[in-house]
Amino acid sequence: MNQIKFGLLFFVSLFICCASETSEDASAKRLPIGQDSINKVLKELHASKKGKELDLLFKNKAKIEGFNGCVLIAQRGQVIYENAFGFSNCKCKDSLKLNSAFQLASTSKTFTATAILMLSDQGKLKLTDSVQQYFPKFPYHGITINLLLSHRSGLFNYIYCCEQYCEKPNKYKKGVFDNAAMMEIITTHKCDVYASPNKKFEYCNTNYALLACIIEKVSGQKYSDYLEQNIFKPLGMDNSWVHDPKGDSAHKNKTIGHKASGIFEDETYADDVVGDKGVYSTVEDLLKWDQSFYTEKLLKKETIEQAFTGYSNEHKGKRNYGYGWRMTDDGKNPKIVYHNGWWHGYNSLFLRRPADETTIIVLGNKYNRSTYQIQGVLAILNSGSEVVELEE
Repeated sequence: MNQIKFGLLFFVSLFICCASETSEDASAKRLPIGQDSINKVLKELHASKKGKELDLLFKNKAKIEGFNGCVLIAQRGQVIYENAFGFSNCKCKDSLKLNSAFQLASTSKTFTATAILMLSDQGKLKLTDSVQQYFPKFPYHGITINLLLSHRSGLFNYIYCCEQYCEKPNKYKKGVFDNAAMMEIITTHKCDVYASPNKKFEYCNTNYALLACIIEKVSGQKYSDYLEQNIFKPLGMDNSWVHDPKGDSAHKNKTIGHKASGIFEDETYADDVVGDKGVYSTVEDLLKWDQSFYTEKLLKKETIEQAFTGYSNEHKGKRNYGYGWRMTDDGKNPKIVYHNGWWHGYNSLFLRRPADETTIIVLGNKYNRSTYQIQGVLAILNSGSEVVELEE
């Protein structure tokens, strides 16, 4: 969730065995397949060997580096390795399970962006619409939905701007500090912008908190209800939900965020603003999320391609940002689309390499930077090497 950039070096294959793309019907290759076909795919992937190597790697990561969380790694839609390490609550010592749910932090942005794009596909909004079309009193002009999606609005980070107007802890005008309170504050108290609209890329949580407000305005539903009814339920993501200060405790598989020392992270200022963060999910639910982008169940094929296109090209480089996704694309190796996150002790890494349908999901609930260090994972999955950098 913060602006810290994690420079990570890891190995990426020079030679990728890409899955066949001969069918024009993207959903056809996602029809259920029989066990014999699954076994054939796993054999072709050398899944047993990779699984053993990954198990050793993550056991060492947990033992030596203190990783506390869940991991799932898949290729061509098949799970090669999944496991849970450590505790949901370090004080109670209750072991994590594969259905343990973690706060995704900034990885939640992938859901917010997709919800906006779904509304666009349905003709309920246009990406070129200005914020004023939905919130006429919004004081910053020239900002369109696509600029919010791609972090090119130039806006300030509400997390720093709004705190001075909130009562502690996390209170605004005797209510919670949520998206509506954020909108009221930035409409009333004009904070200084970082840049003029579309001048440059500036990663900013305000963009996605505003997008959540637009989702609610256009759909007539709460952000949480929209995601539940239009994404979680259709995809069978039964262990996923959006943070609710009154409802989180009803989810028995919810984990607790911890500092690196193992002390609980306080749930306090800005927790109740969602869109930029706030989604809870599991590694197995996130695999369903991953697989949905190989179909048109949620988005049109051309819209998915829009989401995975970089829109910040003023500086040459292989890193970019699309609509809700970071990416690395050097023009030689297959594009990687991903999003990481950090918030109140939670770390998340969600990486996709569409060319060979590789998925890496690592979720932690005890702050640990090794969550993002997956060079060893890529070395096991691939042959050959090249230095590539990821950013938070």
